Amino acid sequence: MGAALATRLAAQGWDIVGWTRSGRTSGIVKVTGDPSAAVAQADLVLLSLFDGPACQQVLDDVRDSLRTDTIVLNTSTIAPAEASKLARQLGPSYVHAPVLGSVPAAAAGTLQILAATDQDTLDRVRPVLETLGTVQRVNDASTAAALKLIANNSLAGAVLALRDSLRQADALGLPRAQVLDVLELGQLGGLVGRKRHFLLGEPPAATAEFTIGALAKDMALLNAASNTPLRSAAGLADTPADCEEADIAVAATAPAVEDAVLEPLRAYIRGHATGDPAHFRDAFLPTAHIEGIRDGAFVSWRLDEYCALFQGRPAPDEPTRSRRIDAIDVHGTVATATMTLRHGPDMFTDIFLLARVDDRWRIANKAYHRHS
Repeated sequence: MGAALATRLAAQGWDIVGWTRSGRTSGIVKVTGDPSAAVAQADLVLLSLFDGPACQQVLDDVRDSLRTDTIVLNTSTIAPAEASKLARQLGPSYVHAPVLGSVPAAAAGTLQILAATDQDTLDRVRPVLETLGTVQRVNDASTAAALKLIANNSLAGAVLALRDSLRQADALGLPRAQVLDVLELGQLGGLVGRKRHFLLGEPPAATAEFTIGALAKDMALLNAASNTPLRSAAGLADTPADCEEADIAVAATAPAVEDAVLEPLRAYIRGHATGDPAHFRDAFLPTAHIEGIRDGAFVSWRLDEYCALFQGRPAPDEPTRSRRIDAIDVHGTVATATMTLRHGPDMFTDIFLLARVDDRWRIANKAYHRHS
């Protein structure tokens, strides 16, 4: 997205110097390997980064190189509290301006932009913003960030609705291409049109415009900000054993991977939801190890030792807990997966190595990080 924004501005005559955290460049705009050099002479610094921590890190790195009259224009999708914090740190020189639309809209200059700033600052940045799309002024950074998350929530709902429609069509034995033809005539038409190649298993015409990882991140931010757990609109049972089906990351990833890959991860989630170690024995290979830092020391449990930690009943606060599958990558007979667990005040990132053994996927090992 950052490359698309920079390319659009350069094509319309703006003098652009780019910098990217990944080191990957499009070759279309001038770039530098030093972020401080990129901002040192800039009237306006435009950010297009993955999340709030990335925004904070980059701004901390370049803060001393910013001119006193430089405007920081942040198009990133971050939490309302994170946007408010940046606004307090930078004062009137900060404009929080998340955008609605993806790479094609950026290239065409048809983004919808939610700009939170005072009128004088908005007048200064308006020429740049109007090169990228249509501007709507909102009251403050927190509101702009929250509105962007709500917009992406509607996209998540559309993904869930499309997922459920395709599952029902598959159960009825309907031809996928014919189903997509009909769905494209209705309310999901735009989404179906953009993702038809993917949904038919054909080579895509272009690279991804917006990744499931980004959408899952945005839904987690909305969940945390609103304290409202995600649930499917398709009537999925609101019980511990079924809650994982309602998660946007599972729903959106399921069409892209063999469903069997998800089964051990679902069994793992059921183990946590019920406290029944039988689900963990179903999820893991007998030789599996579970490793991480516990109470300041490295632990490496065998499966029996790990199962002994569970007493066969849900945790008292189970209704408030949540688990989210963030990503799955399959490489032949092995796969990796990442999951986020929120258990009361604690948050865990679980990294899984899975293997296909005897035509069945199982978790070979798990490593975890407990966030303080």
